[in-house]
Amino acid sequence: MKYLLEGQSTDRLLFRMIEPSDFQHWLKFFQDPRTSMHWREEKISPELTCENWCQKQQWRYENDKGGMNALVEKATNKLIGHAGLLVQTVDGIEELEIGYSLLPEFWNLGYAKEAAVKCKNFAFQNNFSESLISIISITNAPSQRVASKNGMTPEKKTFYHNNEVFIYRIGRANWFQSLPLIK
Repeated sequence: MKYLLEGQSTDRLLFRMIEPSDFQHWLKFFQDPRTSMHWREEKISPELTCENWCQKQQWRYENDKGGMNALVEKATNKLIGHAGLLVQTVDGIEELEIGYSLLPEFWNLGYAKEAAVKCKNFAFQNNFSESLISIISITNAPSQRVASKNGMTPEKKTFYHNNEVFIYRIGRANWFQSLPLIK
């Protein structure tokens, strides 16, 4: 479980592992059609989709493939979404991805950027990879903006799980150069 941000925090967010009690709160994500408008996948019930998603995160935890962390808003102690470092295979190459998803009521408040920046810094500070990616649907402009604000640039267009996507990337060297100088 080396890629998990368990116990990490930002100014407004706490990162923790996903718990079974999160299911009911996260189910709202899969019940809202806006959350899947940029991603094509087999249509099954929101309950089954949420259950499969939760099981996949547990599998990731158990197999050292990273995984999403629950994002808890410090001010309210509410689950607002998930973010994390995920081992993914894109075009036959294993990569480390920064992933993020928020409940719609928390969109456009800066939480996705805050979580993504924390994931990037955590990965590079721990020397997990020389570069990080984000896999983003070509129609998902809000997620593309988050990746750009996280210092990532679009590298290529490809297909991932039958979806046309942009691969956004940042290299460790670019991250290091952007750090403030210590005097």
